[in-house]
Amino acid sequence: MWLADGWKDYEVIDTSDGEKLERWGNYILVRPDPQVIWKTEKKDKRWRSPDAHYHRSSRGGGEWEFFSLPEKWKIGYKSFNKSLSFFLQPFSFKHTGLFPEQAVNWDWFTEKIKKARAEQPERNVKVLNLFAYTGGATAAAAAAGASVVHVDASKGMVNWAKDNAAASGLENAPIRYLVDDCVKFVEREIRRGNTYDAIIMDPPSYGRGPKGEIWKLEDSLYGFVKLTSKLLSDDPVFFLINSYTTGLQPAVLKYIIETEINSLHNGRVTADEIGLPVSSNNLVLPCGASGRWERS
Repeated sequence: MWLADGWKDYEVIDTSDGEKLERWGNYILVRPDPQVIWKTEKKDKRWRSPDAHYHRSSRGGGEWEFFSLPEKWKIGYKSFNKSLSFFLQPFSFKHTGLFPEQAVNWDWFTEKIKKARAEQPERNVKVLNLFAYTGGATAAAAAAGASVVHVDASKGMVNWAKDNAAASGLENAPIRYLVDDCVKFVEREIRRGNTYDAIIMDPPSYGRGPKGEIWKLEDSLYGFVKLTSKLLSDDPVFFLINSYTTGLQPAVLKYIIETEINSLHNGRVTADEIGLPVSSNNLVLPCGASGRWERS
């Protein structure tokens, strides 16, 4: 498992009975987690005095209960001597605007970008970030020296990503933000003849396009990776898929990448679960899966 163990401002303190106890900077949250099927004793007193608690409803969804949490706050992450900052706020279905486990992928591709630029100092490494959310990966890639195209269908998420980049000192970085359907954007980029040296994608398990098109990861991912592979340059640096879909094994991502990326650009393919260490007991909370391709 690949661990996001470099955080100072974030911590999974404990897990039990379908929930996780977390520290986000100076604030303690209790949120549901479907992976936590065990029921161990909640010894840490912070279980009983969080700053906010998201309660899941038996009818689906849920709601926040607030005690002393601000509407918005900020945490930082240091990757390869670059400090990144992210604004957080509680919003729809338990989320805060950041998935801290993704830091393990940020560190990985930061190293790939820096290596490519060190080998060819004049090279402009172009990164495409699809389903880019609030821009954690966008900020990490830009901080490593890449130019980034950030695509997400939500205008609110794109604006949030801009704020995160500015908070990280990247307001003047070569980042292009687009509110667009990712599939439609990729199709247009292929017609335009544009290419990228690296592609990041974090597609949803389920969604709908602008004209009601249904996206279901199990049905759509393979074809989308096949389509997106046409945007890779002749000398690509990396390709990254992340998935939170329950039951989708890392081996599935590896097979897709082997079939559609490595068959065109011979390199190295790896895939694994990603996770967060639990500070109270040295166990690891699994948080999805990632598949990676990198040039040899």
